[in-house]
Amino acid sequence: MGFQSYSRDLVEAKSTPVDVKFSSRAKRATDVVIAAGMLCFLLPILLPIALIIRLSDGGPALFRQQRIGRDGEMFWCYKFRTMVTDADVRLEKLLLEDPVARRQWRLAQKLDNDPRITKLGYFLRKSSLDELPQLINILMGDMSLVGPRPIVRSEIEKYGEYFRDYCRVRPGLTGLWQISGRSDTTYQERVNFDVKYVDEWTYAEDIKIILKTVPAVLRSNGAR
Repeated sequence: MGFQSYSRDLVEAKSTPVDVKFSSRAKRATDVVIAAGMLCFLLPILLPIALIIRLSDGGPALFRQQRIGRDGEMFWCYKFRTMVTDADVRLEKLLLEDPVARRQWRLAQKLDNDPRITKLGYFLRKSSLDELPQLINILMGDMSLVGPRPIVRSEIEKYGEYFRDYCRVRPGLTGLWQISGRSDTTYQERVNFDVKYVDEWTYAEDIKIILKTVPAVLRSNGAR
């Protein structure tokens, strides 16, 4: 069974009322207005960051990766590049040689001491500035301000039967998991937060999460 067919089967297996809620004009209008406003306001910060990354090693300023969106559709997710240009090669070598790193990656898709991250990259991740290019994804309709973090195909198995819940909404720039500890939580807790968000969604809850994101970012809660 192909990936898209598999995704559609999972989506169709769930009832539709929540899907209708999430396609509401109020949520989408909020996404567009806030994302456009933030891009305009932060442009004097975004351009210098892009230039510094570009000049640091000659690599691209932006990193893009295929992620899974609403209804299982794939899209290109954008971030500021925080890793060395040969990150994939270094990761493969590290996982082959280091059993501790291999176990960490298998459990959480993250490493405590990731040798691929640049010095500037650590700062961008700690401050969450690396996520800001995803405002473009929001304007394009691939993402929302609030929702589950966008995942890659290899993470589907970690969601198991709850992957269908993930597919019911657009992934978000922030969400319940992000304001609840991020990397300080286990992957299973992350899945539980996503399912809770989807099942209990209200527009008012989105606004609360957006407001709570600001102090969470300033405190760098769980950011790595």
